Amino acid sequence: MAKARVAVLISGGGTNMAALLYASRRDDCPFEIALVASNNPDAAGLRLAAAEGVATFAHPHKGLSRDAHDAIMHAAIVASGAQYVALAGYMRILSEVFVDQWTGRMLNIHPSLLPKYKGLDTHQRAIDAGDSHGGCSVHIVTVGLDDGPVLAQCPVAILPDDDAASLAARVLIAEHQLYARTLAEYVTREANPAYLTQRVRELALAMPEAEETLSHGMACFGIIKGKKFAYVSHNHHGDGQTALLVKISGVEEQSMRIEQDGALYFRPAYFGDGWLGIRLDLGDADWDAIGDWLRQSWLAIAPRKLAIMVDFL
Repeated sequence: MAKARVAVLISGGGTNMAALLYASRRDDCPFEIALVASNNPDAAGLRLAAAEGVATFAHPHKGLSRDAHDAIMHAAIVASGAQYVALAGYMRILSEVFVDQWTGRMLNIHPSLLPKYKGLDTHQRAIDAGDSHGGCSVHIVTVGLDDGPVLAQCPVAILPDDDAASLAARVLIAEHQLYARTLAEYVTREANPAYLTQRVRELALAMPEAEETLSHGMACFGIIKGKKFAYVSHNHHGDGQTALLVKISGVEEQSMRIEQDGALYFRPAYFGDGWLGIRLDLGDADWDAIGDWLRQSWLAIAPRKLAIMVDFL
């Protein structure tokens, strides 16, 4: 399986970038660093990345609007072939346009246990508050400053004689451990059966009167005291796949879909012509389309008195 390509944005020494870079050199690491980019042409991290044979890019932000500078950075990231962006000490507030362009594909590491102490001076603020622990968090980047969903955290004890500098030094060690591990988990989530099942679960249980049960070892979704409208299969009868099984009109629709895209769609074993298998583990699941399939499947088995109550009939 090809490694995910990651662009790392820095503004200074780039120690977290270096931690990601050296982690990526492991044969079993699922990501590689495609580009190290900065708003500061003198950033020491650029020199390190170049010495390690990693492509670099720098463009100063002085004299440019935020949108204009972000457009330049975005173009360089796209040209590198990066699929994800990792912020690693990038001291720029990003424009809404840039964040939207990388929605769900950009992570940041922040030196506090979010949601505590967003912004700057995190270590001193934790000490002043009398906290027992500082720490760091990896989160998905959203428009709000340090406000995206937290993926992972690492607490770091605050010692009685700590000042901001001594605490920061230990938190940085934790950052170097946490970021690489979390990034690796994040770029492989689309092949993780637990993640894929949870995504389906969220969509399926949003259907009216939906419930989840376990059937033949599979997560199974149906209407309470009613029929089933979806299953998530993983390695069903040794097929090595993670897939969504949904109700369809019959053999003609099944055949049409499989002919349309035989890599995505298949006839699920032991389910017959009224069901369609949709691969979830190909790495590029279209979750809007999955939601549509679940709604259609729910409608196929919902009692009319229930179906007429919802907007998508």
